[in-house]
Amino acid sequence: MEKIKLAIIYYSSTGTNFQLSKWAEEAAIEADADIKRLKFPETAPQEAIDANDAWKKFSESSENQNEAEVTLDDLEWADAIIFSIPTRYGNLPSQVQAFFDTTGGLWFEGKLANKIVSGMTSAMNPHGGQESTLQSLYKTMIHWGCIIVPPAYTFEDSFKAGGNPYGTSTTSTMEGQVKDDVENAVKMQAKRTVEMTKRFLGVSEMVETNP
Repeated sequence: MEKIKLAIIYYSSTGTNFQLSKWAEEAAIEADADIKRLKFPETAPQEAIDANDAWKKFSESSENQNEAEVTLDDLEWADAIIFSIPTRYGNLPSQVQAFFDTTGGLWFEGKLANKIVSGMTSAMNPHGGQESTLQSLYKTMIHWGCIIVPPAYTFEDSFKAGGNPYGTSTTSTMEGQVKDDVENAVKMQAKRTVEMTKRFLGVSEMVETNP
């Protein structure tokens, strides 16, 4: 079977979700997926970015500047998507919602349906809205017709990384540094997403060839 096509799409203002996306990419490569790692376009006004030293520093860094931005074609290409986004008052960042608001055409044509989706998130404190942010993300995915694959409690590191069954979540510093040990949880979630996508596509083939 051909490699499954996985898009890892993140938004990161200070670097936390950038790092989570890189860990997910490492694991997905090990799981033999064809990967695109992409960022949501920045929509915040420059004055807002300049007012936050950590945000400004990461925004101007070469690692951020060299990252490709997600397009609608990337969503259509993917068999599976892993989102990594920070929480904003328990909701999606405006940058993420702005992009989602452009997907109506793909949704109307049914081109977002039946994609495997999993989400990760971060906040500055342990109860900063991580679970409700992932639930907000998944509500959009339900409208798209996606198949949500959370980590739940399918591996031990789910508990070590905050015990959130909806998706790996972490606390971070103002400078974007991850404060708790979530690398293994991120990698296990990425591998689970790839594996469930392989199973889903494999079952589809079996149904077609063995009616």
